[in-house]
Amino acid sequence: MVYGIGVDIVSIDRIAKSLEKESFIKRIYGADEIALFVSENKIKTNSLAANFAAKEAFSKALGTGVRGFDFDEVQILRDSLGAPYFKFGGRAQQIVESKKLECKVSLSHEKDKAVAFVVIEVK
Repeated sequence: MVYGIGVDIVSIDRIAKSLEKESFIKRIYGADEIALFVSENKIKTNSLAANFAAKEAFSKALGTGVRGFDFDEVQILRDSLGAPYFKFGGRAQQIVESKKLECKVSLSHEKDKAVAFVVIEVK
């Protein structure tokens, strides 16, 4: 059964400017996302913008907005084939587990925009 759906679109340039601030990166992205998309010589801006959109879309699908959890507790990683998936921690994990939710995400980016679509189902 569908619990909620959410979609979000962001400007990649806006996220790129925010990524210049280390405080933004640490507040928004979890350790595994940072390890995956930020290296000494390159920041994968398109992917981080899509992940930001996914966090917003998740909060919309949850129906609460960003309340009761922090963005860095909601990570969007990639499997061996490059497909995105959620990894939750902290209060976000408690919410998902207590409500018995399964969360799915689709990401895309084109030119200067990144978009995410999230479907949350009750297990």
